[in-house]
Amino acid sequence: MPVAARSNDETRKRELSSSIAALAPWFHNIDLNGVETAPDHFLGNYPADKFARFAAIFPEDLTGRSVLDIGCNAGFYSVEALRRGAERVVGIDSDDRYLAQARLATDALGFTGVEFRNLSVYDVAKLGEKFDLVIFMGVLYHLRHPLLALDLIREHVASDAMLFQTLQQGSREVADVPEDHPFFEPDTYRPPAYFDAPGYPKMHFIEKKFAGDWTNWWAPNAAASQAMLRAAGFTVEAAADGDVYFCRVAPVPFGQYGPAAVYPAKGGTSS
Repeated sequence: MPVAARSNDETRKRELSSSIAALAPWFHNIDLNGVETAPDHFLGNYPADKFARFAAIFPEDLTGRSVLDIGCNAGFYSVEALRRGAERVVGIDSDDRYLAQARLATDALGFTGVEFRNLSVYDVAKLGEKFDLVIFMGVLYHLRHPLLALDLIREHVASDAMLFQTLQQGSREVADVPEDHPFFEPDTYRPPAYFDAPGYPKMHFIEKKFAGDWTNWWAPNAAASQAMLRAAGFTVEAAADGDVYFCRVAPVPFGQYGPAAVYPAKGGTSS
C-alpha cells in the first residue's frame, strides 16, 4: 500500500475510533471495516457469536424486501439485513444513543436505504406500513406488557415473517396442553396437575433484577415463548440456539371476536 493511502487509512481509523468512543458504551460489537465498536465486550464477540448459532434460520436473500428491526440497539441485525440485499430497513429503539450508534455503524459501512427512529414497540402503528420481515430480538423480556407488544406487531407491522428471540428460563420441554382447561380433574376438586408440569407454558416474573438489570421483567420457558407467539398470530417455522424462532404470520386465535391488541392505535389503521 502506498504511504499516502496507508496514512489516509490510519487517519480514517483514528477518526472512526474517536467517534465510536464518543458514543460509548456499546452493547453491539460491530466490525466497521477493521475497527470494532466493543472489542472488550463482557459477552465476547457479541452479538456476532450469537448470530453464528442461528444464522441458518435468518433469511439468506432479502433482495427487494422490507425489514423492521425493533429494539435495534446499535444496528447489528439491521446491518445483516442490508448485507442480504434488503431494499428498505427501518430500525427503531427508545434510546437515542443506540440510534446514534446505529447511524454511525451503517454510515461507516457505506449502507444506504436505512432509517433509524426513536419509537416504542407499543407505538409501531405510527409507522403506517407493514414489513416483509420483522426482527424482534432481545426485547420481549424488557417489556412490562410483552403479549401486548406481540399483538401490536402482528396487527400493525408484520406482513409475512418475524425473527424472534427472548431470554428464557426453566424447562425446554414443550408439553401438549388441552384445548379447554377444566377447573378440576374429573370427579375431584383437585386442580389439573399439568399446570405444574415442566413443559407447561410458564412466564416467570422477575420482580427485582436479573443479571443486575432492573429492566429484565420476564423469563418465559420454551413452551411459553412458543405459546405466546401462536396466541399473537404467528406460527413457528424454525428454531435455533434454544431461544431464537423464525415465524410466519398466521390467523390470530379468536380473531373473530375482535382485535387482540387492546390498545389505542396512534396512527395507522387496524387490519
